[in-house]
Amino acid sequence: MIKRFLIERVSWIFLFLLQQIIFLLIAYLDSSIPLSAVGYIVFISLIVFVIFLFSRYQKETAFFNQLEERENDFDLSNMSSPSSPFEKIVENSIIEQTKHLKQTASENRLLIEQEKDDLLAWIHEVKTPLTAMHLMIQRMDDTPLKGDLTYEWLRIHLLLDQQLHQKRIPFIKNDLYMERTELETLLFSELKTLQSWCIQKGIGFNFDLQVHHVLSDAKWLAFIVRQILTNAVKYSHSSEIIINSYSLNDRNYLRIQDFGRGIDTKDMPRIFDKGFTSTTDHQDQASTGMGLYLAKKAAESLHIQLSVESKRNEGTTVTLAFPKRNEFDQTMGM
Repeated sequence: MIKRFLIERVSWIFLFLLQQIIFLLIAYLDSSIPLSAVGYIVFISLIVFVIFLFSRYQKETAFFNQLEERENDFDLSNMSSPSSPFEKIVENSIIEQTKHLKQTASENRLLIEQEKDDLLAWIHEVKTPLTAMHLMIQRMDDTPLKGDLTYEWLRIHLLLDQQLHQKRIPFIKNDLYMERTELETLLFSELKTLQSWCIQKGIGFNFDLQVHHVLSDAKWLAFIVRQILTNAVKYSHSSEIIINSYSLNDRNYLRIQDFGRGIDTKDMPRIFDKGFTSTTDHQDQASTGMGLYLAKKAAESLHIQLSVESKRNEGTTVTLAFPKRNEFDQTMGM
């Protein structure tokens, strides 16, 4: 700040030094003026000028130091009072801009809330004809056509479900209900939805559940598992998916392993990025790049550690590490 203050006042300093040089030059050229006396006056003037600069620095930079250190928020309560007309202009400008930004942010928040509510209402309305469509498909006698239509219905159903939870995730903390959740019931419920798709692709499941209950939010945990299972089935064919749960070091784990196409090593750091699909299979139009991103966001709110191991053409293993008891208590205190 001292350097900037001196740069700001360089014209004053230059003018003062120029005046002192002129006084010394006049005394040097005019023999009737004692040079030593003028030199003494110049020395005293320099001291007074330095003291003056120091006092002005203390007074003029206090307001701007506070502006530089304050957080970038809308709180103006900790702003120091201006001590000059120019500082008052700056203060008024900041106050007016803050008022405008607050109003704009409030209006945008209302618009986002309205859009979210409209979209959620639309999704719920669409679910009714989708349910009716599913019942009509189940009554069909043409087995190949029935399988194809069921698969397309399932894609729409999963995309709508994904969109629904995507809009809810920013407010997930208002929706959490931590409870003792039975893994077998949750997993079977999700697999029932994917049953026809799994049959069509020749995919079976192998269960080894050593841990039967976990402490979590059943609805959001089901959503996380749904995204993982959907990816496992989507990228596998005529193979088996292994699901097992176990306990290690006072922490419960759920692991879902498939033997599908896997993920390329160079893609691994980006799999949780929003909208990222794949660099190897970039032409895959079925991928949305949202499943693992949303699963990761939901898992963070549940204090679940989500990790992925994968090798190209060998398969993918996704592990959910549930929080320990003390971490669970922290989650319950949200």
